[in-house]
Amino acid sequence: MPWVALLILVIGAFMAILDTSIVNVALPRFMTLFGSEPDKIQWILTGYMLASGVVVPITGYLGDRFGTKRMYIWSVAAFTLGSLLCGLAWNTESLTVFRVVQAIGGGMIIPVSMAMIYRIIPRQKIGMALGVWGVAAIMAPAVGPTLGGYLVDNFSWHWIFTINIPIGIVAIILSISYLEETPLQKNIKPDLLGVFLSSAGCFALLLALSEGQDKGWDSQYIVSLLVLSGFTLLLFVLWELYVPNPLIDVRLLLNPVFSASLAATCISTIGLFSAVFLIPIYAQNLLGYTPMETGLLMMPMALVTGLMMPISGKLFDKFGAFWLGFIGMFIVVVITYHLHTLSLDTDYRHLQLLLSIRAVGLGLASMPLTTAGMNTIPVFMVGRASALNNTVRQISGSMGIAYLTYVMLQRQAYHTSVLSENVSITSPMTQHSLGQIEGMLMAGGLPAAAADQGSLSVVMGMLNRQAYMNALADTFVVSAIIIAVVLPIVFLLSKKRVEQERKKQEAYYAQRKG
Repeated sequence: MPWVALLILVIGAFMAILDTSIVNVALPRFMTLFGSEPDKIQWILTGYMLASGVVVPITGYLGDRFGTKRMYIWSVAAFTLGSLLCGLAWNTESLTVFRVVQAIGGGMIIPVSMAMIYRIIPRQKIGMALGVWGVAAIMAPAVGPTLGGYLVDNFSWHWIFTINIPIGIVAIILSISYLEETPLQKNIKPDLLGVFLSSAGCFALLLALSEGQDKGWDSQYIVSLLVLSGFTLLLFVLWELYVPNPLIDVRLLLNPVFSASLAATCISTIGLFSAVFLIPIYAQNLLGYTPMETGLLMMPMALVTGLMMPISGKLFDKFGAFWLGFIGMFIVVVITYHLHTLSLDTDYRHLQLLLSIRAVGLGLASMPLTTAGMNTIPVFMVGRASALNNTVRQISGSMGIAYLTYVMLQRQAYHTSVLSENVSITSPMTQHSLGQIEGMLMAGGLPAAAADQGSLSVVMGMLNRQAYMNALADTFVVSAIIIAVVLPIVFLLSKKRVEQERKKQEAYYAQRKG
């Protein structure tokens, strides 16, 4: 196995994925430094997400046309240049623009590196190779907040960007020296209409998902974006079925194993982000942990997942995806459901243990679920399949976060209403509690009137905090139900079915070429 080439691809993938999460913890610092409101500062994240989502669908064509080695070098170079510019930013607007430059490279690195792995690694060893590569995809989102918090607290916000520059330069030099170029398909014509339709559709959909909670899902702005994205993506599919050289061959979805793998990948992505998204909210907003403490809380989860990825890859090469996917996702479902028992007094180490057990399942299942479908794709089509896979993964991650946020806020409003009805200001228990709190506040030096108002504020704060906790518990239950949907899908990914479908697809494309 070409370990040097694989290591080079892992470096680029880890760097690109890490940057999507490392910036989050610095947003409060940016608000202070640049004097920006939350709605403006949020575009530092949204702009990156939109730009990377737009470029992912075209990576398959670019890799086939110009070569995956060349595209990998270009994408790493663009990401490194964008990181340099971000480190030089002077206000929110300039940082947002430079993040878009960074995202153009970062969005292409993942699908291009995945496609290259399929071209340079023999199929019988692809599980182990993708297991090693997958360490970057799984560990980076969890490591990012910890590293970002450390750099911001101990050095400067500039470091979260400039740290990429030497790594990117080393990756480019190693790529030029050690990676081999893949065969070029110079005779394919660019699908310009496909590029426009996919870019417009993905942009509108991702923008709607990112702003739906703030603007309101039933607002004219969000509804218009969703209608535009649906109409544009429908036109894109119809056009891709018609054009001789499609940007993304949507006929790949007629492959039942690949389609099942895509569906399973979507759900496992939601499973990953449900913890990465909800646990920091729980830890910081309810338990009062700092970003650094939250990062350390999630670090064992990242390490366990990273350890499991190569192991699951090795097991995949031997046994296939079914048992790994089923057992792994069953563990994820059980532990995710168990997380609804978390309380305002949950022990730090106990939570770390739960997340680590959950990470065993996620690390066991994630790579086999994706690789099973990709293994049915002929080698010359892996670039397009990788682009489709990563487009679906990015959209599903955004949809998962948007939906879980919606559920959490709706349940919070519900629990606040229920708890408010049960906490009557005239009840003896409430009066007793208010009297105790008021006495403590007066003992601390507050006058009687201020202590009376303060005791009411304390009770309402306790009520809202408990409502928030109950809403998070409900959201974990919903998340577990969503993840459980993957279990019946896994039955379509047995090793026998994968082998049969791979031979069928190779015969089909050979007939089309002939």
